[in-house]
Amino acid sequence: MTQPLRPATSHDIPAFKGIIDSTGLFPSEYLDDMFSEGSGPEFWLTYDIDGPVAVAYCAPEPMTNGTFNLLLIAVHKQSQSNGIGQTIMSHVEKYLREQGIRVLLVETSGTDEFVRTRSFYEQLGYENEARIRDYYDAGDDKIVFRKAL
Repeated sequence: MTQPLRPATSHDIPAFKGIIDSTGLFPSEYLDDMFSEGSGPEFWLTYDIDGPVAVAYCAPEPMTNGTFNLLLIAVHKQSQSNGIGQTIMSHVEKYLREQGIRVLLVETSGTDEFVRTRSFYEQLGYENEARIRDYYDAGDDKIVFRKAL
């Protein structure tokens, strides 16, 4: 059996937009300015079962030593609650640990729509490190989770 996790390519973008749109949590147009292929420290992953069903994007946090930020993770609504998100997070953490990265941050919204997302990170051992009020919009706080690797 082949490993369903693989590096993402630009050919995956339409599928990623479909994944993001299925969650209804943020606009898929954000991908237009985010995606880049290459061998830099940032990386994109997809969980592929006859096509992408999940996407993750992780990049170094500017002006830090050994801190990365998981800027995107999304699992298609039809594939949620099957352990795919947990598998991706485990892979990301292991890979970063092997690269000598010390800390992984995850940022998300403080709105009610993201309760399940925040619970997901807490279940994986992430600490609720900070809240920046009205960050994304009035009444939409940024919640920062942290995990020492």
